[in-house]
Amino acid sequence: MDLIVKRDGREVSFDERKITDAIFEAAKSVGGENRETAMEITLGVIKRLRNQFGDQRYTVEDVQDAVEKELIERGHAKTAKAYILYREKRTNIRDARSEMLDAVSTILTETSRENANVGNSPSAKVLQISEVASKEFYLKRSLPEKIAEAHQNGDFYIHDLAWYGKTMTCLQIPLSELMEKGFNNGHGYIRPPKGVKTAAALAAIILQSNQNDQHGGQSYAYFDRDMGIFVEKEYERQKRMIKESLENAGVVITDEQLENLVESRVQDEVYQAMEGFIYNLNTMHSRAGAQVPFSSINIGTDTSRGGRMIAVNLLKAYAKGLGKGEAPIFPNICFKVKDGINYEPEDPNYDLFKLSMEVACKRLFPNFSFQDSSFNSPYDEDIAYMGCRTRVIGNVNGPEMTEKRGNLSFTTINLPRLGIKAEKNLSVFWNSLDEIFDKIVEQLLHRYDIQKNLKVKDFPFLMGQKLYLGSEEMENGDKIEEAIKHGTLSIGFIGLAETLIALTGKHHGESSESQALGLSIISHLRRRCDEASEKYSLNFSLLATPAEGLSGKFTSKDKKVFGIIPGITDKDWYTNSFHVPVDFKINAFDKIKIEGPYHKLCNAGHISYVELPSAPQHNIDAFESIVKAMYDADMGYAAVNFPVDICNECGFNGVIDSEVCPACGIKGKISRVRRITGYLSTLEMFNDAKKTEEKNRVRHMDV
Repeated sequence: MDLIVKRDGREVSFDERKITDAIFEAAKSVGGENRETAMEITLGVIKRLRNQFGDQRYTVEDVQDAVEKELIERGHAKTAKAYILYREKRTNIRDARSEMLDAVSTILTETSRENANVGNSPSAKVLQISEVASKEFYLKRSLPEKIAEAHQNGDFYIHDLAWYGKTMTCLQIPLSELMEKGFNNGHGYIRPPKGVKTAAALAAIILQSNQNDQHGGQSYAYFDRDMGIFVEKEYERQKRMIKESLENAGVVITDEQLENLVESRVQDEVYQAMEGFIYNLNTMHSRAGAQVPFSSINIGTDTSRGGRMIAVNLLKAYAKGLGKGEAPIFPNICFKVKDGINYEPEDPNYDLFKLSMEVACKRLFPNFSFQDSSFNSPYDEDIAYMGCRTRVIGNVNGPEMTEKRGNLSFTTINLPRLGIKAEKNLSVFWNSLDEIFDKIVEQLLHRYDIQKNLKVKDFPFLMGQKLYLGSEEMENGDKIEEAIKHGTLSIGFIGLAETLIALTGKHHGESSESQALGLSIISHLRRRCDEASEKYSLNFSLLATPAEGLSGKFTSKDKKVFGIIPGITDKDWYTNSFHVPVDFKINAFDKIKIEGPYHKLCNAGHISYVELPSAPQHNIDAFESIVKAMYDADMGYAAVNFPVDICNECGFNGVIDSEVCPACGIKGKISRVRRITGYLSTLEMFNDAKKTEEKNRVRHMDV
């Protein structure tokens, strides 16, 4: 009896009908209709196999090879071609299934560290397994072949591929609108809050609800202003309650004493509201319980009594930390710096600026956004940043505004690969840069064409609650194009430093000529984005890619293709966007001057950092000098890094060099918080490439 040896090693009985079926299906695809011919060819295949293999045991590949040869020799070239294509398709499906199952097996052991906000819970595993399947679908069934190949080969990287045609990235949520009219998150109508505690709780729920409709960050552009309204309501509520209590008790006090009681009670309520808000954002999971929302809060420029009280108490609660003093990972607090409001000692909110720096010296947050930079100042105080760097403002289809808009998707160029392949020939580099740019534009348009045909009902909170600009009049069955045309399509880049080394032998921190070339490259990309915006009437923008999960992906692929190249592929990561390499020894102020000019070119988002050896809690003036140098360098968004090590047992906070807490003496309870891109995370949540990168960061200033 003839036997077939399957690919998994199993031996099964030979079934000639399966050969006939395959041949007949191939023949039908090119117009054939005679099954008898297929049966005759099958007999020829069997004879060929028995002549070649005397033991009557054949592998699947043996049979398929015999079918192809028999078809060709009998003059059925079209059927042979159709059969070969069918065989190739089946091989691709099997390979994809095998790769997917391998990935699933890995995830079941340990979740991917591509996203440092995803833990190792059962929900996280299930989410990542579904993402693996989703990625395979889009690569094999949706994306044009040349686009899929470019992504897989590492020419560019399509971010959040698993969500390719399901949703968009992020949103600056209109908090005041939702608070004023109430909202429905799918389980009933939530009426407008009357007190600050309820308002804070609902603000956290809104972030969580919208995170379930999107794959990226959720942000409030005017948190202090929007929440300050409820501080004033709290004053009224507390005054009414206290007066009623005193009257019922027969107690008479002066107006001044009443005001003091109200003030004390409101301060306490606001602090508890902000503390609860922070607790919620570090414990309230979204995405089927896999992670807490990527939340960002912008504060600093509201000078009203209520807005200032929100900012002060948010910062104080953040500084205090969680239950045992642990550092809160969320929200990402963005402090808006603006001359005339909080920049100089005579400004009304300068005390908030000082407090924000004191908190940043302990907790790494806030980051600082500079409203007076040349590219932000035309919009007054409307610029708010999101997450690790995202900035949304320009709009070719409507008002230039931050709120009610977000990024739709972004794709990142592997710049170092272009530099390596150019072999110091700038003409070759510029041509290849334009080619890859055009291909990414094609890919972003392909993704947009899928996104725009999604419907309001696909986004019960995001579109159902009219959060996106242009969605106000949409009905449940409407397509969402009229809303998302206001969003942004971003083209990112990574590894400018390594690109410059490939082209000139030196990066921009080492050479003024390389700096000039670097600015020319990024200026060119920005011009191409502006041209694409005009051509397609969509908001193409340039992003300084954060490179968290991407950090080691490009490098690993390029090592396999080009080998180890000193200064380029001889480490596990490519440098974040336009940054000076993290392991290059440079003064903090020189680093700021070099990176500053790139901010205005990257209109989709940007960030720069300075690394310190430890928290400068006892030298706020030095910290302020760094922040003001960033302001003077025309940066848009920046932060200061240093190690934050916390004992989860006793709450000791500082630089802890061992696994033993110097305060309580307990071993193995140390949590090491670091900035991974713009967000914070504990070091154990970093992927391997980012861990190595963090380990190699040099300190730019001794404070």
